[in-house]
Amino acid sequence: MKGSTHRRCYCRDPKSGKPLGKKCPKLSNRKHGTYSIRQELPPREDGTRRSFSRAGYDSLKSAQADLDHVRALIGLADSDDADSISRLVTMLEAIVAENAPLPDVEETRRRLNAGIALRGSLTVGEWLDTWFAAKKRRKTTLNGYASHIRVHLKPLIGHVRLDRLNVGHLVEMFDGIADENEVITAENQARREQVARCKPSKPGRPVAAEREHLAVERAKLAEMKPFRKVSGPSTWQAIRRTLRAALNAAISQQLITFNPASHVELESGRRPKPLLWTDERVRRWRETGEIPGPVMVWTPAQFGAFLDAAEADRLYPLFHLMGTRGLRRGEAVGQDWHEIDLDAGLITPARALVVDGWDVYESEPKTEGSSNTIALADTNIAVLREHKASQDKDRKKWGAAWQDTGKVFTRENGSWLHPETASETFRSILATTDLPPIKLRDLRHVAATLTHGGGGDIHTVKETLRHSTIALTSDTYTSLLPEVDREIAEKAASLIPRAGKSGS
Repeated sequence: MKGSTHRRCYCRDPKSGKPLGKKCPKLSNRKHGTYSIRQELPPREDGTRRSFSRAGYDSLKSAQADLDHVRALIGLADSDDADSISRLVTMLEAIVAENAPLPDVEETRRRLNAGIALRGSLTVGEWLDTWFAAKKRRKTTLNGYASHIRVHLKPLIGHVRLDRLNVGHLVEMFDGIADENEVITAENQARREQVARCKPSKPGRPVAAEREHLAVERAKLAEMKPFRKVSGPSTWQAIRRTLRAALNAAISQQLITFNPASHVELESGRRPKPLLWTDERVRRWRETGEIPGPVMVWTPAQFGAFLDAAEADRLYPLFHLMGTRGLRRGEAVGQDWHEIDLDAGLITPARALVVDGWDVYESEPKTEGSSNTIALADTNIAVLREHKASQDKDRKKWGAAWQDTGKVFTRENGSWLHPETASETFRSILATTDLPPIKLRDLRHVAATLTHGGGGDIHTVKETLRHSTIALTSDTYTSLLPEVDREIAEKAASLIPRAGKSGS
């Protein structure tokens, strides 16, 4: 197809005011004016002509390079492949309209062959949809794929760019599935209890008063969610197999080069046991850089060192509250002032801010027990009072522009604090210290160790963390709390001065 470059200037005749165009005497100087390109494109279905045109090039070389680039993009489609030609021309017309840069030829080739959008950042969710649409399997297999994609993969990692997906994203995804298991377990238990309340007290037809009571209870049952199955170890493995197959297909299309699903470790599908950063583990980590487990927990002294480093940051009260009272990230950023009684020393985590992709919405707590009221220590109260005074100063500073969301932890103008902002701030402060690494969500485990170290038993830990069952608390902290006991015992023993070298 025809294509050309040409040079023009915008000089005008001083008398008539008309553009001189090619008659401009200065065009003999190659540096005068700018270059333009025009490449004819395949005609529309009705036969009308269309073209790719762009102006403003400083040199013939740069203009010719873009003209060759456009021709290379058009040449990606075979002359008899009407669909590919149409997609390429549509893309080029959009680029002209938006004055956008030309896409990489090889990247466009891969996208064209994969049948996906030729422009934009491809997300995991978009690729999963494309991959699934092309699958030809038994219906039962496809139903399994569809369920994994709809229920787990797209909601938890669908927003992530395909070429940036890593093992860390998948670890967080399976953490999210474990959290949902906790919710399902609590909801199923609540439904079982409600079913029991819907049964007559005696065999036979109940009396009128009891019938009215049962009608009320059955109405409550009708509003509850149906029984659901928790995602067990085999389901976790199946979810990973689905994702691994989809990512392998992306590798074959040269969209990515690494499959993180092949490297994420699943230990029987259960939530990993938290481990304490003991002196020996810290020493080993400093020597090798190896982290002993996926969930690590600071000792009280280590958490104190972090708080010292974070004290000047405006989110210090948030980290202090999460690490001492065990609030989840979403609960902490969603906490309302009217659910805190500083005089009585009580807090009720009644709302949570949840991330959907990058968008944030307000939600009820994870389970009914999650909104239980718990006590605040004197230090919590003091930190929150100081934080409230600071927030009041911000309110006066912003005046009419202040957004009165009623949240305890906000941005400077009072608007919602994005949960990821809290995580990013936590990571930034941690990077300034010499402390071993943990995640922001692991401050919840720190709160468990502080509660236990302060004399609380497993039941007290359950109530503080607002777990749905004592079994969940016991299963999670069976290995961690004895380590806390031993750490305290060792430190206590080291305080005793002895003359003998053996300490006996």
